[in-house]
Amino acid sequence: MQAMKNTLVVALEERSYPIHIGVGLMGLAELILPHIKQKKVVVVTNTTVAPLYLEVLRSTLKKGEISVLPVVLPDGEQFKTWETLNLIFDAMLGARCERGTTLIALGGGVIGDMGGFAAACYQRGMPFIQVPTTLLSQVDSSVGGKTAINHPLGKNMIGAFYQPKLVLADLSTLDTLPDRELKAGLAEVIKYGLIRDPDFYNWLESNIEKLLTRDKEALAYAVHRSCANKAELVAADEKESGERALLNLGHTFGHAIETGMGYGEWLHGEAVAAGTLIAAELSCQLGWLNAKDVSRIENIFVRAGLPVFGPKLGVASYLELMSHDKKVQDGKLRLVLLKEIGMAVMSEQASVAQIGAAIEARCT
Repeated sequence: MQAMKNTLVVALEERSYPIHIGVGLMGLAELILPHIKQKKVVVVTNTTVAPLYLEVLRSTLKKGEISVLPVVLPDGEQFKTWETLNLIFDAMLGARCERGTTLIALGGGVIGDMGGFAAACYQRGMPFIQVPTTLLSQVDSSVGGKTAINHPLGKNMIGAFYQPKLVLADLSTLDTLPDRELKAGLAEVIKYGLIRDPDFYNWLESNIEKLLTRDKEALAYAVHRSCANKAELVAADEKESGERALLNLGHTFGHAIETGMGYGEWLHGEAVAAGTLIAAELSCQLGWLNAKDVSRIENIFVRAGLPVFGPKLGVASYLELMSHDKKVQDGKLRLVLLKEIGMAVMSEQASVAQIGAAIEARCT
């Protein structure tokens, strides 16, 4: 298929960077080479993605006479650890990589988070590029500069804000994405409609099946609209001190599910979907959503093939896991809830009893 491209910009003054979205972009050297200053790059990827796309990227870089140091990591959320991160540092130190060497993260959210965190730390900061290969990473984790690894007590608790030089979202990579991973990515797409873009939410209700069948035009629109929403929030609130936190709808409950079940048992998007329904249930208890709204939200997640009930970890376990959340401030848990479909708010209004009731109602 002939390459097609749309471009957005994350506006952060001198640290602004483009997000290119389209088909066949990984083969376009003119999109990548201007962002690389040395003749050597590090490509961090994993055992699943490397056989599919490492040579495609290497061939593109070869047009600029750039050599590639591949660092191929094990695949899975359970490997998002200090031990795996050190494999990146070991490879870069062994190859005498410099501060000006570019690191390219080629993979999904785990690779993007770990590659970005390694780039933030190595010699106190090296340039890096995001080449996300999953729907979830294309619409969310590759944009905005949040990088991290997990800790047994909490997901993404150790990390840094560190912006890439470029995000290259090649929709061709979604052709090889397993169905379960595609569906997980849709949870983050639906999120944008719920928190701030009701027109997009309406579009999703009419087009969710097209996305599931990987219709390229529908995917291009969904990725572009999602990234446009995130780019606006990041430009306004880079370090998540205010409005950007709304992107965490469903995530406080979802991260509790991921941590409580053991990293990798639930995909991130699956946990976010179930967490979003807990948040919707709580929003209904507070009198903001009505039962019809909750049913409408449940329906789109069901149509997307995503879970709408969390695992029965027990209210006490959920609350303990949530107490480690990054949105806890002065000992108070702040939750992203819905005033209505298309309008999210940060709130401390829910009581522990109400939170527990919502968990009980939505966890089986």
